[in-house]
Amino acid sequence: MPSGVSLSSTKSPGKKAVKKPFKIAFTYNLKPENISKDDPDAEFYAEFDTPHTIEGIRKAIEANGYEVIMVEANESAFDKFRQHRDEIGLVFNFSEAVSNGLDREAHIPAMLEILKLPYTGPAPLAAAMILDKARAKEVWSYHGVPNAAFQLFRSKDEPLKAGLSFPLIVKPTSEGSSTGIRDSSVVKNEKELRSRVAEILHDFEQPALVEKFLPGREFTVSLIGNGDKLESLPLVEVNFESFPKGVNRIDSYEAKWVWDDPSNPIDAVICPAKVDSALGKKVVDVAKRAFLAIGCRDWARVDVRLDDKGEPYVIEINCPVGLLPDPKENSRMPTAALAAGIGFSQLLGKIISTALERCGKV
Repeated sequence: MPSGVSLSSTKSPGKKAVKKPFKIAFTYNLKPENISKDDPDAEFYAEFDTPHTIEGIRKAIEANGYEVIMVEANESAFDKFRQHRDEIGLVFNFSEAVSNGLDREAHIPAMLEILKLPYTGPAPLAAAMILDKARAKEVWSYHGVPNAAFQLFRSKDEPLKAGLSFPLIVKPTSEGSSTGIRDSSVVKNEKELRSRVAEILHDFEQPALVEKFLPGREFTVSLIGNGDKLESLPLVEVNFESFPKGVNRIDSYEAKWVWDDPSNPIDAVICPAKVDSALGKKVVDVAKRAFLAIGCRDWARVDVRLDDKGEPYVIEINCPVGLLPDPKENSRMPTAALAAGIGFSQLLGKIISTALERCGKV
């Protein structure tokens, strides 16, 4: 197989070892049937994937010479992992949750730690912090990683702390895929702030993260590797010029899932981003520092935005990362990989081989 990885059976006296195919368990979350982008519940399932995407990833893993064991991230996942425990060489963890909760992205990593199964991506604590934007920002602030000034609101009536001035941006603290980040999330006065905070508290049943709005360009940095071997794919820039006139220049839910559609695509991103070497280095450096400070492993996508002076600030980190096989869908990491001449299957192979190396499997 291309990776050169195999598992050998125990030798019997006088017999040759029989090589077995290396098996990857692929864990994922499937969108409910009949959920379209126009469905009122579509936003709550934005992080889950369609059968088409899941099948595309499965085929890409197989194209690298591995056998795939499919494990849906539900209440039966632990039993399935345990059932196949002796066969599994690595788990490709693409799951978001087993159930609801603010620490949901730690569910599968915690199961795998119990079963002593190696897996891609962050360990439970880092996985939980990646989803919790406020906790991640606290860690970055401690480590000197630039991020926007913020305040966590548990009530719409909390006073705005000194130092935060309008415009601000309001988000759910524990969502991904731009869930809860709408064009209306940028607020310019107290009335808009209170209204949007109240909506987040009600609709998502979690605190609202309020940040200083950074008016500059926005980039996505796709990272693969660990420690000194952490590498960046070409930078992706969000192309605000392609957005409808009059909307806020943010990578909102509408930008990712409504305005940009394969049947009616827009030039939502520019890749490679048009930046000079000095700025490009700054953006990648900030992204790498964020990755290492939070304890991420193997792969991630870091979103970075410039302030009014052109200095980069980390917005958030994502792992697992969206992996849509169709290039027309502007999935950020596959787009960056293509710009580097790396196809979808090869990208999956690089992520898996990075995790195998970290786990001492190669």
